[in-house]
This record gives sequence, structure tokens and C-alpha cells, in this order.
Amino acid sequence: MTESVVDISVVVPLFNEEESLPELSEWIARVMIANGFTYEVLFIDDGSKDRSWEVITRLSEKNSCIKGFKFVRNYGKTAALQTGFHAVKGDVVITMDADLQDSPDEIPELYKMIKQGGFDIVSGWKKKRYDPITKTIPTKIFNAVTRSISGVYLHDFNCGLKAYRQEVVKNITIYGEMHRYIPVIAKWNGYAKIGEKVVQHQARKYGYTKFGLERFIFGFLDLLSIAFVNKFGRRPMHLFGSLGTLMFFLGSLIAVWLLGAKIYKIYVSHEPYRNVTENPLFFLALIAILLGSQLFLAGFIGELFVKQSISKTGDYVIAEKSNESGI
Repeated sequence: MTESVVDISVVVPLFNEEESLPELSEWIARVMIANGFTYEVLFIDDGSKDRSWEVITRLSEKNSCIKGFKFVRNYGKTAALQTGFHAVKGDVVITMDADLQDSPDEIPELYKMIKQGGFDIVSGWKKKRYDPITKTIPTKIFNAVTRSISGVYLHDFNCGLKAYRQEVVKNITIYGEMHRYIPVIAKWNGYAKIGEKVVQHQARKYGYTKFGLERFIFGFLDLLSIAFVNKFGRRPMHLFGSLGTLMFFLGSLIAVWLLGAKIYKIYVSHEPYRNVTENPLFFLALIAILLGSQLFLAGFIGELFVKQSISKTGDYVIAEKSNESGI
């Protein structure tokens, strides 16, 4: 684990937010100074096309607590957060959006919930929102589906304002559009103390939202992806092998039944019969046998990849060690 040198690290992913950055940085600094926190602010410029990087550079020259990272192109919010998580040094890590819709005034209470409340993660809940109905209704549906599939009972998975123990962000990996599922990924990695706090949602002051309705479609696909990886990522044979064996068994059973029926008609009942290959069921059985064999082989190959990818330590997160220097 990275040695902590500050109380709080604030990670702010952004894309084309030049107007809001000076006000946000001043607001964060004011809150930190008022509460006596040592801190750092990491602005992650996700390939902005405006003057965001110039503003970040100017702010970092004035305030040594501000650090900037600039992508060569737009990679997405998840990539920005993962970059920030890799670089943070704070005991507690706060994430927030750069559009001033997340209030830095919430930071002290979030910090307290992590340090004194014993939570691994505290997620913000924008109970009262200032978004159009075209955004709020899909968000409610999205949150309900996510709760039912993940078993993590949060009201607002999309809220950018969250707090983490440093250990959490250092031991999870996110990609694609999985930033909204960090609490889910964390829980499935053993960090199950997840809390929620009602936070103030402010109307957007500058610019416009960078997300459309397609994020809900991609988000749902990402949820299915991480659910599959969590359950079968280390044991692919359990899924592919089971499906393959079932299909192979059913296909073989149909083929044997067709052959047995033909033999019965020839030698026992002396009824008219037709060739097995003239029956459509034969081809369904053949397809099932072939698909079953391929699924089984896919599971076997997957097991080989998993074996090769796991490190000598088992690639598992170790919470604590006892008597490490002993024999």
C-alpha cells in the first residue's frame, strides 16, 4: 500500500470544464483549511478541447496541493478515476465531478464517516436533484436494476461524490464504463462496509452535461460483465463446462433415442421407418453435441488462461499479516 502523506486526496475527472475549475479549487481549499486537513487535489483532464489544461497548470503553480494529469485524448471517466486512484496518497480518497454540482462542503462529514464510522466506502445520494425528467426517470430505473443484480443497496450509483479508504482504491481495477459500479466491485472484492450519505445536488452553473442516455445502455452491459467476471472469472469451467456437458448430454440422448426408435421399428414392430438423417431432430442433436464440445473446450482454455494470469501470491488481497519476520 502507498504510504499516506496527506489526510485527503480529492480526485476530479473532467472534460471541458475550464469555467468551473478556479471556483472549484478555491472552494475545496477553503473547506480543507477551515477543517485543518492536509490534502491534495488531482485534476484528471480527460482530453479536453477547451482551455481546461491551461487553467489546471495555472492553478497548480499557485497552489502546490493541486496536481494535474492530462490524457492525449478522451478515454472516459473510468480511465480518469483509475489514473487518479493509482496516484493518490491520502488516507481518505474523495471523488467528485468538476461541474460544481458536487459540493466540497460535504467532504468533512464524508471523511468522518470513513475514519470514525469505519466504512470502506461512503456513496453520495442526491436525494433532491436538479435534472430534467428525461434524466431522473432512467436514473431511477438504472439504480433499481443495479440494486437487484448486485445486492448493493444504494439509492444513487451514478453520484460522483464518494469517499473511500485508500486501501480500497489501491486494490480494485476499473475499466470500460465501470466507474458507477465501484461500490459493487469493491464489495465483491471483500470491502463490504458501504455507507450512504444524502448530499446536496446543485444545478449546473457552467457548460452542459457530457453524458447522454446511451450511458444507461452501456452501464447495464458493464454490470452484466462485472457480474459474470466476479462469479466465473476465476472458474470459467464452472459455467462453460456445465453448459457444454448439458448440451452434449442432451444431444447424445436425442441421437440415441432416434437410433433406438429406428432399430425398434426394424426388428420389433416391423413398422415403416425412415433414415435417422431424415429427421430434423438428428441435426438439432448434432448441433447440441458440437456446441457442447466447444463450450467444454472454451472452459478448459479459460482455466488455462486463469492459471497463467494468477501470480505466485495468488493475486488475492491480503488484509493483514502476523509475525511476518518469523519462521
